Amino acid sequence: MSTSLSDTPTRAGRATEVATPREDLVTVLLGACLIGGAMSDGWAHTNILDTIEGFFTPWHALLYFGFAATGAWIFFLAYRRRAAHPYWWRDAWPSGYRAGAAGVALFMVAGLADMVWHETIGVEVGLNAAFSPSHMLLDVGALLMLSSPLRSWWAGGAGGGLRAGTGVASLALTAMGATILLSHSIIFSMARPTLPYEAMDGASNERLEHVLAVQGVDAYLVTTLLIGIPLLMAHRRRATPGAAAALVGGVALFVLVMREFPAVLVAGALGALVGAAVADIVLERLDAVRGADAPLRLPIAGALLAAAVSGGNLVGLHLAEGVRWPVEMWTGLVVLCAVLGALLGGLVARPAPHVHS
Repeated sequence: MSTSLSDTPTRAGRATEVATPREDLVTVLLGACLIGGAMSDGWAHTNILDTIEGFFTPWHALLYFGFAATGAWIFFLAYRRRAAHPYWWRDAWPSGYRAGAAGVALFMVAGLADMVWHETIGVEVGLNAAFSPSHMLLDVGALLMLSSPLRSWWAGGAGGGLRAGTGVASLALTAMGATILLSHSIIFSMARPTLPYEAMDGASNERLEHVLAVQGVDAYLVTTLLIGIPLLMAHRRRATPGAAAALVGGVALFVLVMREFPAVLVAGALGALVGAAVADIVLERLDAVRGADAPLRLPIAGALLAAAVSGGNLVGLHLAEGVRWPVEMWTGLVVLCAVLGALLGGLVARPAPHVHS
């Protein structure tokens, strides 16, 4: 196996190798094992918490096996290049993998902290698990590792074929990793639009009906951020078939596994997935017609993605259970998500070059 496809300059002026597509593929497959362990641990925390005692559980074993395999592979990628880089632990990291190596170190430290936490304070319940400091550090370390093939894809020129496939898979795995700490606040974990809401003159904002509706609206906005930001960062470089669908499918799968696939949430997730697939097709077609440098390309992409995913989710919920929010609320919600997506696109867009007169 070749150890590089090309070389890219580093800040220090040295040439840094780009991992091969097959190397990135191995990283993606091992990263999927890591995410699989995280999903199993999340399922255990959600469904069988009363049987979990301490740190040493089968679910943690799966999680840390995935970490050990991914971390070992990332370090091996640098070690195998030691002939060209005598100080391989400093200079031999393929482009995009240096941050992944830092993630390995952070995950290891956080894992030790998590063990001490579990053995002294106990096992977290509900939201406590999402806000545990050791879990947050574990998640950051995992995100750095999982996103290594994505950065490698960009360093290699964001080409197509296997490299694009590993890049999109890494993008989805990274979003799934971020979902670990946000699963309580995204649309795939709740079906608030199926609950009745009736506005009342002078009604208190503390009414349960009002609080649940606000929680539902917030979930759509958080989901727009979680999916829109990584998609727009990838789309900034090129339109990649399947990127939006991979993001939505991965995030939805992570949440649905933890909740054991309730029918209404599955229907909403399938609707969002269809919307994301439509967005993929339209975005690729827009680039073919308007070009990659078209005005407002990223704001349009962000608005289209957000509207398609939120609208598709609402359609799925309506077919399964019936949307009971007033028409002003659910139509305005789609518009609000589209506006947020457009704003994200404007923030992600490269600034226009300054032209000297």
